[in-house]
Amino acid sequence: MAMNGGEQDTMPAVALFRSLAEPARLAIVSRLAAGEARVVDLTRHLGLAQSTVSKHLSCLHDCRLVDFRAEGRQSYYRLTRPELIELLRSAERVLAETGNAVALCPVYGDPVPAAGEAS
Repeated sequence: MAMNGGEQDTMPAVALFRSLAEPARLAIVSRLAAGEARVVDLTRHLGLAQSTVSKHLSCLHDCRLVDFRAEGRQSYYRLTRPELIELLRSAERVLAETGNAVALCPVYGDPVPAAGEAS
């Protein structure tokens, strides 16, 4: 991604961050950063339905962020790009350095209840 401000240059990065913006996909990528896993491992770890995990793995596979190897009837998923782990670590550092201020962002953060509303 060239950082010269051209919209065309940023579109692949936008697609990458969108692929990671869904909480279940980000959780899958975070889990796979620790090593390969089967769908059953991911469903147990994340507490999600098998169909949900499979759908998100398919998306991540289409984006070429994960791949799998078959062993008998099992498929073992893994990250395809080790750089993705460093990207996640960098994001954690940015969040830590900004005091997680992005969570309070009125556009992208968690909604803040108005005065008098239950949280």
